[in-house]
Amino acid sequence: MSLPAHPLTVGFDLDMTLIDSRRGIHAVYTRLAAETGAHIDADAAVGRLGPPLEWELGHWFPEELVPEMARRYRELYPAHAIAPSPALPGAAEAIGAVRAAGGRAIVVTAKNRPQAGLHLTHLGLEPDELIGGLWAEAKAVALKEHGAAVYVGDHTGDVLGARAAGALSVAVATGSVGADELRAAGADVVLADLTEFPAWWKGYVDGPR
Repeated sequence: MSLPAHPLTVGFDLDMTLIDSRRGIHAVYTRLAAETGAHIDADAAVGRLGPPLEWELGHWFPEELVPEMARRYRELYPAHAIAPSPALPGAAEAIGAVRAAGGRAIVVTAKNRPQAGLHLTHLGLEPDELIGGLWAEAKAVALKEHGAAVYVGDHTGDVLGARAAGALSVAVATGSVGADELRAAGADVVLADLTEFPAWWKGYVDGPR
């Protein structure tokens, strides 16, 4: 059952919105390539973070091998990707700003929930809910379920998810997609990064909606 949208419930994407997981994911792809002998351009892979893992693996493995490679990738992930992945500037403050206003902060990500949870725990980021395994318009399912009126992300897929949920799309230009492309995709607000979120959030909370 979906909750009615609440102006103080905010969804956040994870990779390249709250955390910079490029070094960690690069390390996993490098290890996977070494194990399998496959050519994987780890630089290219981390340059287009956002879509599901299986989509990226499809660039490097035949379709029939993708499920097995995804399983192995996820086995390698905790040991190689968590420690090298810092929070992006302003991440903790953005979640804190939502909480300070009496709101709820949820994370909705294409990454699977267990690995997303490892990142959040390692960095001391504590959202009210964590939902994994959702990409682009599918994110609207969780956003509607939790009544999120705002969704913050770095990718055009995040903009699509927000719009499908009827939520305000707040985009941060911290990933591989530039500000102009985010605007063209339909983002309602574009910020340079999450350090700008608290000031924007204060205006949103205090202003008419």
